[in-house]
Amino acid sequence: MKLSIPIFSILILFCMAGYSQGQVASSFKIARERAIWHDNIDKAQQKLEKQFIHAANGVDTTTKLQIQDAMIRQLDEIQQGIELDSTLNGNDKIKYLRTIEYMVKGYTDRLNRKDFGPNLGPTLVKAFDECLRLDMKQESIKPVVDEVDYGVGKILVDCFEPYLKENPGMNGSRVTLIRKFVALHPNEILPTLRDNPNVYFADSLIKVVAQRDTRRLYDYAAARNKLGDKIRNHPDSFVNLVARMANSKSGQLYFPFLDNLIKGRITLEQIDSVKEDDFKYFRLMVKTRIDYAARLLPPLRDTAHEMKALTAMMTSKAKQYFVREINALHDVNDGRVRYRRLDGLTPQELYYISVLSEDELYTSSYVSGVYPRIFERMANPRGDSLLLSVHGDYFRKFIKMSAGYNTLNHFLGTMGKENAATLMQSFVIGLEKPKPGDELEDAVDVADSYSSIMDKDREMANFILNQVRWSYEKNVREDNKRGIVIYNLLKILFQSADTTTKTDLSAMLGIPSIYDQDYKGLLDDSGRVVQQVFFYGDEDQDGQNSFINFMNMFRGKAEWRINDKNPEWVTITSTKGKPVWIFANRPLLGDDDPDDKAQNKLIAYLEERSLKPSVVIHRGHSYHLASTLKKLAPTAKIVVLGSCGGYNNLNEVLTICQDAHIISSKQVGTKVVNEPILQAINTNLLAGRNIDWINMWRDLSGRFKNDAAAKEKFDDYIPPYKNLGAIFIKAYRKAMGEE
Repeated sequence: MKLSIPIFSILILFCMAGYSQGQVASSFKIARERAIWHDNIDKAQQKLEKQFIHAANGVDTTTKLQIQDAMIRQLDEIQQGIELDSTLNGNDKIKYLRTIEYMVKGYTDRLNRKDFGPNLGPTLVKAFDECLRLDMKQESIKPVVDEVDYGVGKILVDCFEPYLKENPGMNGSRVTLIRKFVALHPNEILPTLRDNPNVYFADSLIKVVAQRDTRRLYDYAAARNKLGDKIRNHPDSFVNLVARMANSKSGQLYFPFLDNLIKGRITLEQIDSVKEDDFKYFRLMVKTRIDYAARLLPPLRDTAHEMKALTAMMTSKAKQYFVREINALHDVNDGRVRYRRLDGLTPQELYYISVLSEDELYTSSYVSGVYPRIFERMANPRGDSLLLSVHGDYFRKFIKMSAGYNTLNHFLGTMGKENAATLMQSFVIGLEKPKPGDELEDAVDVADSYSSIMDKDREMANFILNQVRWSYEKNVREDNKRGIVIYNLLKILFQSADTTTKTDLSAMLGIPSIYDQDYKGLLDDSGRVVQQVFFYGDEDQDGQNSFINFMNMFRGKAEWRINDKNPEWVTITSTKGKPVWIFANRPLLGDDDPDDKAQNKLIAYLEERSLKPSVVIHRGHSYHLASTLKKLAPTAKIVVLGSCGGYNNLNEVLTICQDAHIISSKQVGTKVVNEPILQAINTNLLAGRNIDWINMWRDLSGRFKNDAAAKEKFDDYIPPYKNLGAIFIKAYRKAMGEE
């Protein structure tokens, strides 16, 4: 070696000066025909030196010295040993020198990659030296690979592959690496087995996946390849059941019942008997859900397999078959006609329709449809009996909805005062315990409900606030960080809502302002405010009519220019005031989802031109929102959701856009309210003013004061500074360091 090594640091150079590369290199003669291979090793070490200085940030000085000693001095000695070994012929020396080069390159290329990193250098060189000695004796390198970590073993096997693949331990070493890799990355078991289906431990790994990620096993079980065959022919009854489901046309309909299928409590034939009837299928899911909910309670505390699948399918059926039908008939005055779809449902089935359809259920559908029928169909119409019959499942959600829809007093009035007090206490306490599947939903439901409760029942609001204070002190005593954060935030939110003194929640919670949106914060690099509006074509023409109404806000207005030549979207730009650019896809209807294609093309158009939306508006039924959220620009600062303000949607928006100001409604979005809100926002933007939500909402409220019907709809809209659920999520993430 002829290189000096000043790169690591002056200290390292000083400490290593006693055994510099030049001293080692000058102590032996290199045959001319092998000089190029020695030079290649030197070049690989030089490249390593340059990259190491960045990769080793955070590595202590002692460890750096050890790494350098291994990768420079010790490798130089190995080089020298190979060159001077009289038992090796020229070709053997070349292949071993080239293997050193590949080892150094393998280490360098993986310096910053997961499972590798700089610290494995000394172990790698030691193991490499052992492997070379074993190979020179034509002995297996597998014992060495068996003992080292995956990262070291991977580099060793890879560097042996080009010239030493005939070593008797190579095949066994590859298998060892597979085991080490999947032990580190259990989520990669099936992709790894797909490429290596014949490893002897495949069956045991498949069984592991069946327990950890049944859904993924299901997907692979349907594949027509060797791994799919192995899954379908697996001896384990659980794996075999999943394989049978995967190869059935009705496999997805079986999934919600997987746990009971495993335990023999239900058969595929029983599911087959109801799967084509939405009503009967939903009834079977409710029965299963109640069974699973009971098992979650002490002493069992047993979470059923694929509980999420059951919840997702119940939610889908509740919305598609029941809620959308009664929502669509909201103009029908005859309740017998509008709510015919609810005929024959039990109180428990109506209960689950309510709590699983929060983000789609119209106020009228709940207040005059689902809610009263729950109690009409109970032999003894008591709210506590209802909750006991479902083992308390989603009880916080139901209380939140009762508060929001002004039915809480009736609900609590159906039970004794003592039980009502116990229930409301249970509503508040225990939030520090994560809920299976979503650890924050219950806390957000409590936060969301407080304003509604305080408006209707100050005594109940004070009771809840006192329970929050008690829970906060309890968690402080127990040093439960999650509980301390949750109850401190609730305490701050509730106390600020329960005072006539103006409170700056943003400052108290340490989050960006919830009261106004800075105009400059909405501008892109070119000084424009870019808006994106999502529309959807509907068979009932709702989306198409919504688009027409939206466009009428701009047609014939001197301050706006419309470019509607594109068949898939329109562009609206301001001609007066500050630059505002609005892009809205056309609502299109067709079998190949033309809405999706139009939106994707528009997004590509915006990205190509570095147009970054800071205002995003969802205009469409709530069941379209999932499509909007998948395409939500992370640059959005204002997000208008319409009637889609449930927890899951708030959480999704704030995961993508952590400081977004969200406007939502608990009722169906309406032109009468939507247009004034959008006009007020655009008026501020054209003037280059900050958007003051409090003043803007006060002005809008005054605009509707003489129109009772419009005022009622407007009151269902929630501005950013009153959206306690969204505020809570932001503050919780900030406090827990989750941003």
